[in-house]
Amino acid sequence: MTESRTAVVTQSNYIPWKGYFDQIRAADEFVLYDDAQYTKRDWRNRNKIKTSAGLHWLSIPVQVKGKFFQKIKDTQVVDSSWAQKHWRAIHDAYARAPHYREYGDRLRELYSLAENLTFLSEINFLFIQECCEILGISSRFTWSSDYELKEDRTERLAHICAQVKADTYLSGPAAKDYMELGYFRERGIAVRYFDYRGYPEYPQLHGPFEHAVSVLDLIFHVGPEASSFLNPCAVEHDANQKLVSGDE
Repeated sequence: MTESRTAVVTQSNYIPWKGYFDQIRAADEFVLYDDAQYTKRDWRNRNKIKTSAGLHWLSIPVQVKGKFFQKIKDTQVVDSSWAQKHWRAIHDAYARAPHYREYGDRLRELYSLAENLTFLSEINFLFIQECCEILGISSRFTWSSDYELKEDRTERLAHICAQVKADTYLSGPAAKDYMELGYFRERGIAVRYFDYRGYPEYPQLHGPFEHAVSVLDLIFHVGPEASSFLNPCAVEHDANQKLVSGDE
């Protein structure tokens, strides 16, 4: 009997929120889709942290002028000083968090490495990989450039899944708006959608609780217990089927 394999194919994000890591944890093969077009004012090069003054954006400055159709993997940083600015903002926001002392030095070293990198994809992967290690996530990573790519958006995703021998494709819920499921069905691949509802709250500094921030917030506040505050992989089996929990 063939072992079931789940694939996730998605763009790299900068220090992503906890839901991104839930997708990684649920995947046997996590494909960084950096052949996709870079989109401005998106999560590719920025994310939020929670500060005493409210939510604060951390944005990596990248080259966009005249590069309307550049791919994420080709997007370059324009000013290396971003790394130390981001590190200072994170230090100021989380220095009093219960587990800052455990992870602060580790993150500071990461920013020292990041300031010497040129491409956004490299920076994103550096932080994603480190956060996975902290969270105890060991899913396999590959890049979309490792595979043959089709022209059609949905067929490209289905074809990548077929190449990694996945029988299930796990997607974020927003993809329901454009997904053409026939490409997956003809390859014998089931499509399931992640459900981000039901995350437990955790003790958090700086006012009312906020879920939509970088996973660093979770790590600094609860430390080794961070993985227990992730979602139990709730997914929807298909466009017309009921929601089911990974615990069922």
